[in-house]
Amino acid sequence: MIDRLFKKKDISSILNESKNSNDGLKRSLSATNLVTLGIGAIVGTGIFVITGQAAAMYAGPALTISFVISALGCIMAGLCYAEFAAMIPVSGGVYSYSYTTMGEVLAWFVGWILILEYLFACSSVAVGWWSGYMLSLLKDWGIMLPEQIAGATFDHLKDDSWVWTGRIINFPAVFIVAVVSSFLIGGIKQSAFVNNIIVVIKVVVILLFIGFGLSYIDLGNLTPYIPENTGEFGHFGWSGILRGAGVVFYAYLGFDALSTAAGEAKNPQKDMPKGILISLLICAVLYIAVTTVLTGIVNYTELNVDAPIALAIDSTGSGLAWLSPFIKLGAIAGLSSVILVMMLGQSRIYYAISKDGLLPKTFSKVHDKHGIPHNATIFASIVTGLIAGLFPLHVLSELVSIGTLMAFTIVCISIVVLRKTQPDLKRPFKTPFSPVLPLLGAAICILQMLSLPWNTWVRLIGWSVLGFIIYFTYGIKHSELNKK
Repeated sequence: MIDRLFKKKDISSILNESKNSNDGLKRSLSATNLVTLGIGAIVGTGIFVITGQAAAMYAGPALTISFVISALGCIMAGLCYAEFAAMIPVSGGVYSYSYTTMGEVLAWFVGWILILEYLFACSSVAVGWWSGYMLSLLKDWGIMLPEQIAGATFDHLKDDSWVWTGRIINFPAVFIVAVVSSFLIGGIKQSAFVNNIIVVIKVVVILLFIGFGLSYIDLGNLTPYIPENTGEFGHFGWSGILRGAGVVFYAYLGFDALSTAAGEAKNPQKDMPKGILISLLICAVLYIAVTTVLTGIVNYTELNVDAPIALAIDSTGSGLAWLSPFIKLGAIAGLSSVILVMMLGQSRIYYAISKDGLLPKTFSKVHDKHGIPHNATIFASIVTGLIAGLFPLHVLSELVSIGTLMAFTIVCISIVVLRKTQPDLKRPFKTPFSPVLPLLGAAICILQMLSLPWNTWVRLIGWSVLGFIIYFTYGIKHSELNKK
């Protein structure tokens, strides 16, 4: 029994299967497509929302240091992802990587955590920010949606009780999930084209804010750069910078979703590392620049709002008033691309796990014309839409960061394990300074995990228990590896 649980996939057999496979997936993604998909997934909630909230609650102007810390952890994890993506260019990302290094049980656990990340990231973005920005834009146009279809059906109170809010459903959140799903079902090439357009729009808007906002910076708002700690861990001072790093890590989510689409890249051995690392570096620079301008225009104590960039523009008076509608447009576009790429990643995780027999085989069926796992995509759309329509933001978002940090930690450790157990494998891209850099990346991720609130860990444990119930009641009986 124990041998079955920890039996691993052979990498050479995976590569042979990938070369000779006729599973129907179309290799349509170029290096440029992969970079823009990465930017599309990363630039969104973090830059339009989390920057202000994290500065106000945890780090003040020193949030730029928090972004640097998180970026270092992400870049180290990204280098490890790049090595795996070039070496094992198949769908499934870190789930597939874990299967080859640590066995089926841990692979299932990682896959389950990735489902958590992509599902709840999609839902939280649709609920908390896309819906909010769209309702605000509609209000500017004189359009008011009825309250019954503009909010979550249920809410979760501090005493752990659930209540009905009196609303029917969050229609804007369900609407954007349905729109994004229609693009995804049309095929990977169409999805990449739509994402490219969205990325151009939101990057231009961000550069406009940075460029024109520089002249409105008040150096007094940046002093003190590191506010004094309040006496409680995580509230300003260096512990606040560390807590801020754990929170803004949410802003970097997405580059790992690229690895799930390796089976659809034209030249994954060369292009996947480029897509992961270039998109990550571009986004890190944008985040640090926006945070500097934002906390320079508005004092950090005033930034705990849903739309901090809009607040910064309003605070300049008539100077940047012309930019306000463009910021809302950029935010809506940016958040839409986050949902698109996260749903893409979610469906590919279902597809990869299903191919191994750990989920029903219907999820690994590929559409003859469009070349995408259509059943997995439709299922991801339905589940995401239901969750986004029924539940509030604070229930959806709290698990995303810790789940991703755990997945990153496993990837970093897996690189070290695989270098020891299979040193002769062909590696088109190598993580530099191994094992020091991967272990340092794992340490940074673990440190950020430990800085997160305890109730987040409790909910992660609950999600993990549910996953293992599914594995031991269904997955272990239908595993293709165990059948062999």
